[in-house]
Amino acid sequence: MTFREQLCEYGRRAVELGLVIGTSGNLSVREGDRIAVTPSGVALDRLTPEMCPIVDPAGRLVEGDLQPSSETPMHLAIYETTDARAVVHTHSVFGTVVATTMTELPPVHYNTLLLGGVVRVAPYATYGTPELAANVRAALEGRRAALMANHGGVSIGATLEEAFEATRVLEWLCEVYVRASGVGKPAVLTDEQLTAVVERALNPPEFPRA
Repeated sequence: MTFREQLCEYGRRAVELGLVIGTSGNLSVREGDRIAVTPSGVALDRLTPEMCPIVDPAGRLVEGDLQPSSETPMHLAIYETTDARAVVHTHSVFGTVVATTMTELPPVHYNTLLLGGVVRVAPYATYGTPELAANVRAALEGRRAALMANHGGVSIGATLEEAFEATRVLEWLCEVYVRASGVGKPAVLTDEQLTAVVERALNPPEFPRA
């Protein structure tokens, strides 16, 4: 499957799972110095491979007839400073709720560790601007996902599959937090408790054979 075809497949999945609405959200995949990105103004479930423009690391259009997403500067900034090879940006409901009300997503579940630790909320800046790109880049340091204040979320991975799975984990964590907050004050895991989870994962118990 070509990287343009991957954008179409995961774009449809993003719509099906309710992670985006209308023409919001964007995805990209990098192969060497070629970055395929979803086009501006096109719903992600209506993409065809030839509709996805390809840009170079400087943002110059090298292939395709449609303009790349207005959030392309953010994608390029992430590729410049991380080892990511795929980026997924969504406007998911629970992620946006948390991003509108919090400065970070508290670790209410140890699945937070799948994203590298406590999820930061990047300060608000107008979409498509260098300021937003810089804020997101800082929020992603050492992490696989970040939230964007009053905007949405962004996840990264070595493949588009990995980045998309990180997006799903992020939205699940945000939903757990929001729903728990409606019942009472959510309990937050301590650093010691999270460290114990890491140690458990690195040293799993061995069960005796029958």
